[in-house]
Amino acid sequence: MAAMVAMLLLALSSSVVRADGIVARNASLDASEDGWLLSTDFQITLSAPVEEALSKGITLFFILELDVSRARWYWFDQRAGVAVQSYRLGYNTLTRQYRLAAGTLFQNFATLEEALAVLGRVRRRPVFPLAALAPGRTYAAAVRMRLDLSQLPRPFQASPFATREWTLTSDWYRFAVTP
Repeated sequence: MAAMVAMLLLALSSSVVRADGIVARNASLDASEDGWLLSTDFQITLSAPVEEALSKGITLFFILELDVSRARWYWFDQRAGVAVQSYRLGYNTLTRQYRLAAGTLFQNFATLEEALAVLGRVRRRPVFPLAALAPGRTYAAAVRMRLDLSQLPRPFQASPFATREWTLTSDWYRFAVTP
Protein backbone atom coordinates (compact mmCIF):
# COMPACT_ATOMS: atom_id res chain seq x y z
CA MET A 1 0.00 0.00 0.00
CA ALA A 2 2.80 2.43 0.89
CA ALA A 3 4.55 1.66 -2.38
CA MET A 4 1.36 2.43 -4.33
CA VAL A 5 0.96 5.76 -2.52
CA ALA A 6 4.60 6.62 -3.24
CA MET A 7 4.14 5.79 -6.94
CA LEU A 8 1.01 7.95 -7.07
CA LEU A 9 2.82 10.89 -5.46
CA LEU A 10 5.73 10.46 -7.87
CA ALA A 11 3.37 10.43 -10.85
CA LEU A 12 1.55 13.54 -9.63
CA SER A 13 4.77 15.44 -8.97
CA SER A 14 6.19 14.61 -12.40
CA SER A 15 3.01 15.79 -14.13
CA VAL A 16 3.14 19.08 -12.24
CA VAL A 17 6.74 19.74 -13.31
CA ARG A 18 6.01 19.53 -17.03
CA ALA A 19 2.71 20.95 -18.22
CA ASP A 20 2.42 20.40 -21.96
CA GLY A 21 0.61 23.00 -23.99
CA ILE A 22 0.54 26.66 -24.83
CA VAL A 23 -0.17 29.36 -22.25
CA ALA A 24 -0.76 33.00 -23.17
CA ARG A 25 1.08 35.36 -20.82
CA ASN A 26 0.17 38.85 -22.05
CA ALA A 27 -0.86 40.79 -25.14
CA SER A 28 -1.24 44.35 -26.32
CA LEU A 29 -2.18 46.33 -29.42
CA ASP A 30 -0.20 49.50 -29.98
CA ALA A 31 -0.80 52.24 -32.54
CA SER A 32 2.01 53.37 -34.80
CA GLU A 33 2.28 55.17 -38.12
CA ASP A 34 2.30 51.72 -39.80
CA GLY A 35 -1.01 50.72 -38.19
CA TRP A 36 -1.90 48.56 -35.19
CA LEU A 37 0.93 46.37 -33.90
CA LEU A 38 0.46 43.19 -31.85
CA SER A 39 2.85 42.20 -29.08
CA THR A 40 2.21 39.01 -27.12
CA ASP A 41 3.98 36.25 -25.19
CA PHE A 42 3.20 32.54 -25.08
CA GLN A 43 4.85 29.78 -23.08
CA ILE A 44 5.04 26.75 -25.38
CA THR A 45 5.83 23.25 -24.12
CA LEU A 46 5.56 20.34 -26.54
CA SER A 47 4.29 16.97 -25.41
CA ALA A 48 6.60 13.97 -25.78
CA PRO A 49 4.89 12.54 -28.92
CA VAL A 50 4.90 15.95 -30.64
CA GLU A 51 8.54 16.53 -29.75
CA GLU A 52 9.46 13.05 -31.00
CA ALA A 53 7.65 13.62 -34.30
CA LEU A 54 9.47 16.94 -34.70
CA SER A 55 12.84 15.28 -34.04
CA LYS A 56 12.06 12.73 -36.77
CA GLY A 57 11.53 15.46 -39.36
CA ILE A 58 7.78 16.18 -39.15
CA THR A 59 7.13 19.91 -39.64
CA LEU A 60 4.76 21.48 -37.12
CA PHE A 61 2.47 24.34 -38.10
CA PHE A 62 1.37 26.87 -35.49
CA ILE A 63 -1.39 29.44 -36.00
CA LEU A 64 -1.52 32.80 -34.21
CA GLU A 65 -5.05 34.26 -34.20
CA LEU A 66 -6.21 37.74 -33.20
CA ASP A 67 -9.88 38.77 -33.07
CA VAL A 68 -10.95 42.35 -32.29
CA SER A 69 -14.60 43.32 -31.87
CA ARG A 70 -16.75 46.07 -30.36
CA ALA A 71 -19.79 45.27 -28.23
CA ARG A 72 -23.11 46.77 -29.30
CA TRP A 73 -26.18 46.71 -27.08
CA TYR A 74 -28.69 46.66 -29.93
CA TRP A 75 -27.19 43.99 -32.18
CA PHE A 76 -24.41 41.45 -32.47
CA ASP A 77 -20.86 42.54 -31.73
CA GLN A 78 -19.19 44.44 -34.54
CA ARG A 79 -16.05 42.68 -35.72
CA ALA A 80 -13.30 45.25 -36.23
CA GLY A 81 -10.74 42.84 -37.58
CA VAL A 82 -9.21 39.39 -37.64
CA ALA A 83 -5.54 38.61 -38.14
CA VAL A 84 -4.00 35.18 -38.66
CA GLN A 85 -0.30 34.30 -38.92
CA SER A 86 1.07 30.84 -39.66
CA TYR A 87 4.44 29.60 -38.39
CA ARG A 88 6.37 26.45 -39.40
CA LEU A 89 8.71 24.69 -37.02
CA GLY A 90 10.92 21.94 -38.40
CA TYR A 91 14.05 20.00 -37.54
CA ASN A 92 16.84 19.22 -39.98
CA THR A 93 18.50 15.96 -38.91
CA LEU A 94 21.60 16.57 -41.07
CA THR A 95 22.46 19.99 -39.61
CA ARG A 96 20.83 19.25 -36.24
CA GLN A 97 19.13 22.62 -36.27
CA TYR A 98 15.56 23.73 -35.73
CA ARG A 99 14.09 26.07 -38.34
CA LEU A 100 11.29 28.50 -37.53
CA ALA A 101 9.62 30.14 -40.52
CA ALA A 102 6.91 32.77 -40.93
CA GLY A 103 6.06 33.27 -44.59
CA THR A 104 9.33 33.51 -46.51
CA LEU A 105 11.38 34.57 -43.48
CA PHE A 106 13.13 31.92 -41.42
CA GLN A 107 15.64 31.55 -38.62
CA ASN A 108 17.71 28.55 -37.47
CA PHE A 109 18.24 27.54 -33.84
CA ALA A 110 20.58 25.10 -32.12
CA THR A 111 18.03 23.99 -29.50
CA LEU A 112 14.31 23.42 -29.38
CA GLU A 113 14.00 25.68 -26.33
CA GLU A 114 15.43 28.64 -28.27
CA ALA A 115 13.07 28.03 -31.20
CA LEU A 116 10.01 27.76 -28.93
CA ALA A 117 11.03 30.93 -27.05
CA VAL A 118 11.18 32.92 -30.29
CA LEU A 119 7.94 31.33 -31.56
CA GLY A 120 6.17 32.38 -28.36
CA ARG A 121 7.48 35.96 -28.41
CA VAL A 122 5.62 38.12 -30.94
CA ARG A 123 6.78 41.72 -31.06
CA ARG A 124 5.25 44.64 -32.97
CA ARG A 125 3.63 42.52 -35.67
CA PRO A 126 1.45 44.67 -37.98
CA VAL A 127 -2.15 43.43 -37.91
CA PHE A 128 -4.55 46.25 -38.93
CA PRO A 129 -4.42 49.69 -40.53
CA LEU A 130 -4.98 52.62 -38.15
CA ALA A 131 -8.46 53.25 -39.57
CA ALA A 132 -9.66 49.79 -38.46
CA LEU A 133 -10.26 50.98 -34.87
CA ALA A 134 -12.17 54.20 -34.19
CA PRO A 135 -10.77 56.57 -31.56
CA GLY A 136 -12.61 56.83 -28.26
CA ARG A 137 -14.30 53.42 -28.45
CA THR A 138 -13.41 50.37 -26.42
CA TYR A 139 -12.74 47.12 -28.25
CA ALA A 140 -12.47 43.58 -26.93
CA ALA A 141 -9.43 41.79 -28.30
CA ALA A 142 -8.58 38.11 -27.99
CA VAL A 143 -5.43 36.30 -29.05
CA ARG A 144 -4.43 32.63 -29.05
CA MET A 145 -1.90 30.23 -30.55
CA ARG A 146 -2.51 26.64 -31.56
CA LEU A 147 -0.90 23.69 -33.29
CA ASP A 148 -2.64 23.22 -36.64
CA LEU A 149 -3.35 19.49 -36.82
CA SER A 150 -4.82 19.78 -40.33
CA GLN A 151 -1.33 20.57 -41.70
CA LEU A 152 0.23 17.38 -40.33
CA PRO A 153 0.83 14.39 -42.64
CA ARG A 154 -2.23 12.17 -43.05
CA PRO A 155 -1.07 9.34 -40.72
CA PHE A 156 -0.81 11.84 -37.86
CA GLN A 157 -4.33 13.12 -38.51
CA ALA A 158 -5.83 9.67 -37.89
CA SER A 159 -7.82 9.21 -34.70
CA PRO A 160 -5.22 7.16 -32.73
CA PHE A 161 -2.83 10.10 -32.88
CA ALA A 162 -5.45 12.84 -32.38
CA THR A 163 -5.28 12.59 -28.62
CA ARG A 164 -4.88 15.19 -25.94
CA GLU A 165 -1.10 14.99 -26.35
CA TRP A 166 -1.44 16.35 -29.89
CA THR A 167 -3.95 19.07 -29.05
CA LEU A 168 -1.80 22.08 -28.23
CA THR A 169 -3.99 25.18 -28.01
CA SER A 170 -3.84 28.15 -25.71
CA ASP A 171 -6.98 29.63 -24.22
CA TRP A 172 -8.10 32.92 -25.71
CA TYR A 173 -6.23 35.71 -23.91
CA ARG A 174 -8.70 38.59 -23.71
CA PHE A 175 -7.80 42.24 -23.24
CA ALA A 176 -9.35 45.64 -23.88
CA VAL A 177 -8.12 48.17 -26.44
CA THR A 178 -9.12 51.84 -26.39
CA PRO A 179 -7.58 53.90 -29.22
